[in-house]
Amino acid sequence: VQVVESGGGLVQAGGSLNLSCTVSGRNSDGYSVKWFRRVPGKEREALLCMHRHGAITAYTDSIKGRFSISRDNARDRAKSTLYLLTNSLTFEDTAMYYCAADWLGDCSKSWDGAYWGQGTQVCVSS
Repeated sequence: VQVVESGGGLVQAGGSLNLSCTVSGRNSDGYSVKWFRRVPGKEREALLCMHRHGAITAYTDSIKGRFSISRDNARDRAKSTLYLLTNSLTFEDTAMYYCAADWLGDCSKSWDGAYWGQGTQVCVSS
């Protein structure tokens, strides 16, 4: 299984970015996916989770009403892409954004064996 994030970049405050997390591998639609972010010197923050069946779990109020998650599964089940649409970005949203995929993952639990991507950097200018 490979997990690759993309879509980060530099954006002005108030702007938007659409981040992608591509899970590649056999039966990729069987993976639940979480989005995280990390600011240097701070703990990793869990943002949103999309269960393999489509249910969404939010972990923080800081993104409420601004961030949303969606999913597109390839017909051959070899690739699943999760999108994190970020709106009304502020300087405090500047971070490295990561996704993690877990086979049959339960969004209410921590995942010890998840597959992680390398991250995509989001920089918001104030």
